[in-house]
Amino acid sequence: MIRHAIAPSRRFTKAAHDVVRHPRLTSDAKILLLYVQGLPDEQAEKPLSELARQLGITGRAYQKSKELLVVHGFLHEKREQGVRGLWSTAQLLSNVPLTPEEASGLCAVGDPDEEPPAAQPPMVGVPADRTVGRQLPVDEEQEKNYPHPPTEAEPEPKPGPESPEVAEGESVLLSLRHVRRELYLGVREARALAGLAAKWLLRGITAAQLRQVLTSELPQGGVRSAVGFLRYRLVHKMPEGRPQAEVRAAVPPVAALVACAGPGDEHVFRSVEGETHCGECRREQARKEWASRRVWAESIPDPQPWRERFAAAPPSSNV
Repeated sequence: MIRHAIAPSRRFTKAAHDVVRHPRLTSDAKILLLYVQGLPDEQAEKPLSELARQLGITGRAYQKSKELLVVHGFLHEKREQGVRGLWSTAQLLSNVPLTPEEASGLCAVGDPDEEPPAAQPPMVGVPADRTVGRQLPVDEEQEKNYPHPPTEAEPEPKPGPESPEVAEGESVLLSLRHVRRELYLGVREARALAGLAAKWLLRGITAAQLRQVLTSELPQGGVRSAVGFLRYRLVHKMPEGRPQAEVRAAVPPVAALVACAGPGDEHVFRSVEGETHCGECRREQARKEWASRRVWAESIPDPQPWRERFAAAPPSSNV
């Protein structure tokens, strides 16, 4: 290959080799990252989705590119409530991977010059006790959809921090981002809620059923805080615990160990349908039978060609 390159003198963007040659980022993700890094400050304040739309990256392609940038530490999002009670999302796109701690020091939500409500001149009338702009806690939203009261504490063993139920619950919580983008959780957030999710699994709920409960019937106005919404739903919709006898009955019985009737040293296996030989012995027996059939098939002579059979045939007696 012959390469000819002329470095531009103006209107260019510096791109690190770690970004251009990144094995995990797609071409759309790389182009989007480099495009935003090259924008002037007055144009970089637009949302990432709007900037991606200018490049023609929309729909599933944009969601995939954004997810890769988030996973590999190039994109960080932080959603907070400002002093006026309005929610805003700050997006930080970096040309180098950053940890959440490093990104939190650079990402600021809201206008720093915004005057707090308490310092503004009061409106007509005497101020009341309630502060204007406050909203109900996130945990109380959509309460009418959950008529059942919280399940009372039951004398059941709590899942340990390293139990398989906790690990499976954390995996379910992290997978919610692929079903509904507004339920995106970080690793620390999912780990903090994994104990509640493990209680569902200990009560006989499967991972698929738990995922269905957490992603169905979401608020019409959207979820303002994924952590608060999921914590509220995990607590208030937790099913009743099944008796231990029923849980044990739901687990299929394990077949007993039986001694193998095959040759060699004595060994045992679990018989599922009354087998007398283990899997290895059955496979060895099948190989021997196949080998014997092959020897028998090779011992059969090939059929004689029709020309030789015709020549060896006796002459016809008809005149």
